[in-house]
This record gives sequence, C-alpha cells and structure tokens, in this order.
Amino acid sequence: MEHRTLAGDGLRALIDELIKKGMRVIAPTQRNGDLAFGQVSSSAEAVLDYFLCKRSAKEIVFPRTEAILGFDRSGGEVKVEPPSMQFPETVVVGARPCDAASLPILDHIFTWDCDDELFTRRREATTVIGLTCTTADNFCFCTSVGLSPDNTAGSDILLTQLEDGQFFVEVVTDKGEKLAAELGELFREGGDESARQKAGEKARALVTRSVDVSKAKGWLDDHFDDEMWESWMTCLGCGACTFVCPTCHCFDIVDEVQGLSGHRCKNWDACTFWHFTVHASGHNPRDVQYKRYRQRILHKFRYYKDRFGVTLCTGCGRCSRHCPVGIDIAEVLETAAGSAAS
Repeated sequence: MEHRTLAGDGLRALIDELIKKGMRVIAPTQRNGDLAFGQVSSSAEAVLDYFLCKRSAKEIVFPRTEAILGFDRSGGEVKVEPPSMQFPETVVVGARPCDAASLPILDHIFTWDCDDELFTRRREATTVIGLTCTTADNFCFCTSVGLSPDNTAGSDILLTQLEDGQFFVEVVTDKGEKLAAELGELFREGGDESARQKAGEKARALVTRSVDVSKAKGWLDDHFDDEMWESWMTCLGCGACTFVCPTCHCFDIVDEVQGLSGHRCKNWDACTFWHFTVHASGHNPRDVQYKRYRQRILHKFRYYKDRFGVTLCTGCGRCSRHCPVGIDIAEVLETAAGSAAS
C-alpha cells in the first residue's frame, strides 16, 4: 500500500481538480436541510467536517428506484428498450469508513448467483476516497463488526487527518492508484506513518460501545422461536432503519405504466414492511411485526454471515439513531449475547 501526503487545505483543491477533469464528484452536502451525499459543482458545496450523512452512500451504486427496462406497445407490437449502461466516471469524496465498507459487502449479493449489471457497472465507474472519522456517538459500534473508524475496506484511497492538519494518504487499490496518479501534483510522496498510527488509535478510541457479535450470533443460530423477539413488537414497520442502512438491499420489481408504454422499475423494499411476505393467497408467514423485525436481525447477523462469510452490518448506528420508537440494534445484539452467556 502506497503512502502519500495531502496538505491540510488540499482536500477542497482535490475536489475542484476532479471536477475540472470532467468527473462527477459526490460528496456530503446540505440538501433540503439534511446532510446527504450528492453531486457537487465546486468544493464550496461540500461539507467535509461532518459526522455522518443521514442516509448512506449505497444509493450511489444502488438507487432508490431505477428503470431496468422500458416497454411500448402503442404500435401493436411490444418494443422493449434496455436501460443505458453508460455511467459517468464518479468519485465519492469524504465517505466515512462505515459507508465505504458497505460497498464490498453489497458486492456479494449483486454478483452472487447472477450479475446485476446496473450495480456492477456503477461500481466499476465509481472510485471512493474515504475519510477517517474524527467523532463518534454511543450508537457507533463499527469495531464490534470487524471494522474501525480508520478502516480501509471499500475505500480506494483513505485520507486520515493528522495533528498538524495534513492528510495521510493511503492508496488502497489499483483504482485508487490510477486516480492518485492523475492528481499527482496535489500529493507529496511518502507520509508520517507514526503520526498516522497515532491518529488511528485516537479514532478507534472514539468508539466506546462494544458488542460481542460472535456470541450474539451463537444465540441467534438456536433461538428462532424465542420469546425474546416479542420484546421488539414496538417496531412500527416504517422502514426508516432499512432506508438509512448502508447494507440493506431488498428490492421489489414494479411495472409503472402510462397508457401503452411504461417502465419496469426496481424499487427499494424492506423486510419490516407487512406486505413483504404476503402470498397471492393472502397468507402472510410473518403475520406480526416482531417476526418481521426478527427477519431483519437474522438476515444481518446470521443468514448473510453463513452464506457469504461477512456480517451485513457496518456498525454505523443509523438504524438506531433514526428509529422513531427507539429500538437500538446494538442493544438487541447485547441482549442476545447476554442470553447466550446465561
């Protein structure tokens, strides 16, 4: 892994240089009163001293809704129009490690038994410049799922701000190396590795919450019908947790028709919605809300782990932070781990 240095005021210059080169730059920015990832036309629009965006970075590669084909039968015959597979070269600047780490986790599901070309083409066109965390709250538990506030997973380049204000630059992937070469005039060769280590230790110390996820999984493996699940009957099934989560990926396919033409669309869905498992007969095997919430927990910490070897969670804490009834996912895991211990 190559190391370089970026001046303390160089991050905005980097954004402006990327835009100047014709790339689409996505960064944290204020939109309608919320901090969200969005395209910026200059570095002045980017918010770089921030905690977390309200929503995750997943919709950059997995949009909330997208047309997977168009159709038209106005001429008597049905004409099918495939979607465009041309995506602009995109650089995400300032993604926190819990957002960046979600992308390789999502790779598993979208390239598993078939290749979701819309997803993979966007991934290929996207380079991620991660930014080590400088703050955390009590909902953060990334260190419990094998990550950290300075983890390089999912980042092509990771920037860590040092005590002197400069950024330690870690070039993680070939894609990152290519971009770093294009921005060579902004970087200085080499970097202060001891200062980087110190900054990393400081970042990891920010996360004070610790959950024994391995012990929790052991309990989840054997307690599908446990009465404990009924404790989360308070779940409203609103889907807020799913839509702010960087790794939730369930979707529905819907034909949106206007007259004799329309589009077949892929739309985000959620396993906590009551209609998610409703059969054509009207029967719903998850007929009460706690069963739907149980599915969300088991998918993240049991099923996905068993199938792909990784946990479907980056410990960002968004679901807990934004739950309208105060359900805390780390607390659920702590309860499971505590039950396993007893």
